[in-house]
Amino acid sequence: MKTKVVHIGGVPIGGGHSIKIQSMTNTDTRDVAATVAQINALAAAGCEIVRVAVPDMEAAEAIVKIKQQISLPLVADIHFDYRLAIEAVRNGADKLRINPGNIGGEERVRQVALAAKANGLPIRVGVNGGSLEKDLLHKYGGVTAEALAESALANIAMLEKCGFNDIVVSVKASSVPLVIDSHKILAQRIDYPLHIGITEAGTPYHGAIRSAAGLGALLNLGLGDTIRVSLSGDPVQEIRAAREILQAMGLRRFGAKIIACPTCGRTEFDVSRIAESIEERLLHVEKPITVAVMGCVVNGPGEAREADVGVACGKGVAAIFRKGEILKKVTVDEAETAVLAEVEKLLM
Repeated sequence: MKTKVVHIGGVPIGGGHSIKIQSMTNTDTRDVAATVAQINALAAAGCEIVRVAVPDMEAAEAIVKIKQQISLPLVADIHFDYRLAIEAVRNGADKLRINPGNIGGEERVRQVALAAKANGLPIRVGVNGGSLEKDLLHKYGGVTAEALAESALANIAMLEKCGFNDIVVSVKASSVPLVIDSHKILAQRIDYPLHIGITEAGTPYHGAIRSAAGLGALLNLGLGDTIRVSLSGDPVQEIRAAREILQAMGLRRFGAKIIACPTCGRTEFDVSRIAESIEERLLHVEKPITVAVMGCVVNGPGEAREADVGVACGKGVAAIFRKGEILKKVTVDEAETAVLAEVEKLLM
């Protein structure tokens, strides 16, 4: 799906630009120090756009101090009170996230749109299955893909009526099929950039799997310009999951990619432990490289033929290879160190 380009601060989304990774802080936005610390941790992990909750005027006023201490574009998340959106604009937010349907009517939406337009801010129309309008729930008999899409289209129309077209659209629910189907409908009707995600996805383990299923399906359809993996807990985990999803789909590359065999009865060493250890020790790597950890020498080098560096272990012997070609053999105890040494050579 070809979408128009929208700029969030200095970061472009849509129009064929790389798919950007977002997250949201879970600190109290009024606590500037804690919020800044979390945003900077997210940036270090690879986050490219960050969102903060703005539940009251104090939080809106904190934006100016937060912006002074971060490098990421900042999105202000607003519900119910249009004045908070206007104050967030005044204090330097780079984008607003609102649900026009709960801001208080067309006149208040118009005031928010005018403030955003005057300051060059885009607005993200955010529709969520948990807060769908009552009339649509009645019309469709519950939360359906058609209801979600109709809500988004109505809210977009409200902004367009105000002469505002710098729009990003998100439609989220906790149901993966529901999210996929609603986006298929929207893709036929709009060309605004899509912020995609599975909301309330859950704990890091289950949430990452649900997100990978939903986002992978959407990305495979060519839908999505920016993504958030919504996980309970430390939002830094969202960034690692998002990067892995984009990398798995062949859409972006981020540092070291570890591939490892699932193990079988031929396995002669602890594949899981070695793979996890190498993965942790290469988190700092920015250069796109692939490292393979294979459980045996029968198929290991061949299965990991495209890996930059890898190891396959047999009975007490570890074969260190590059691009499927064996470089040398070491003991199993030396395997991890040998792999890391070869990686260092590539990074020089």
